[in-house]
Amino acid sequence: MPPDYVGILLNARAYRGAERGRTGQEALPFYEEAAALYDLKPCYLCLDNIHPDSGKSLVYLKEKDRIRKAVIETPGVIHNRAIYKAPSALRKIRILQEQGTNIYNHNNRYGKDEIHRLLAEHPLLSQHLPASLQAASGNIELMMQRYNDLLLKPASASVGRGIMRLKLDNRGWSLLYKSNRTADLWKVLRLDKRGTLPAWVKRRVTQIPYLIQERLPLAEIDGRPLDIRVTVQRGLSGDWAVTGLYAKVSAPGRFLSNLAQGGSAFPAELLFRRIFPPLMAARALADSQALALRAASYLSGRLPLLADLGMDIGITNNGQVYLIECNGRDQRYGFRKAGMNEVWFDTYRQPMAFARYLLQH
Repeated sequence: MPPDYVGILLNARAYRGAERGRTGQEALPFYEEAAALYDLKPCYLCLDNIHPDSGKSLVYLKEKDRIRKAVIETPGVIHNRAIYKAPSALRKIRILQEQGTNIYNHNNRYGKDEIHRLLAEHPLLSQHLPASLQAASGNIELMMQRYNDLLLKPASASVGRGIMRLKLDNRGWSLLYKSNRTADLWKVLRLDKRGTLPAWVKRRVTQIPYLIQERLPLAEIDGRPLDIRVTVQRGLSGDWAVTGLYAKVSAPGRFLSNLAQGGSAFPAELLFRRIFPPLMAARALADSQALALRAASYLSGRLPLLADLGMDIGITNNGQVYLIECNGRDQRYGFRKAGMNEVWFDTYRQPMAFARYLLQH
């Protein structure tokens, strides 16, 4: 009898590197170990090599301590770790689902504007959102009248790419943005007395959907702002649970905490003990997890087959919690960078547990 396969849908680059163990941040040995706990066998797929007409797929499998190619029946349950935007790819995913294949997290790149709109419709969650508007004509000026610290965010980008900051001080408004020539260089542009944005910024925010968002007065350590990444996943019971959380701290002199932008990862509990009184630290950690869990439960009722989310929770100096972003493809390596290896493994174990749940139900 063939084993119960669980598919791991990788992007083309990671799929090509599977045989050589070059899969970027995806730790394939963790999938192997975690799947075995639930009597499953992982196989690694690329959408191009799934063939709905025949019901077969060309996959990578681990056998006798080596990864090899094989043609098997397309697994009935697939965990999506790739991002697909092309209409042809989305049609193929829809066909597979219509044929009965459960692809969980099949869409893991929802726009920031779409997620904000959904969360804003919830009476409790809406109270924990930073003020945000689409960066359409007039909205930037309106937000500049209301707030003195703002972020311009591409609606569909990730890991902090394309973010700009508008800040008001006693000299007027300034714009902070990344230099195109040097990826790690931030430039500061002083605006005129009216705070008029340069033409290239106006073009960018009209050509690419952007959000204009209030920048929260985040808690800091040694002058470096921080936020919390809370990983929320569905497991063997099918219910949502918090797998773990860690703190992301910006690089010195920077305002973005993203690890891809030079931020650092630390166990949240240890860091909170340094910056908050004990009771406030405990409450902020508990509130962060409760907010992330409530948001995941609500979103899964509005968006199909969500199972694996990374929530960025901002915490102000007085311990108030805000939901900054919801990431549909959680970058789990932050737990490794924080030295939290057991939790890092658990972020692989829970999706495999959910695969077993789907196969049983």
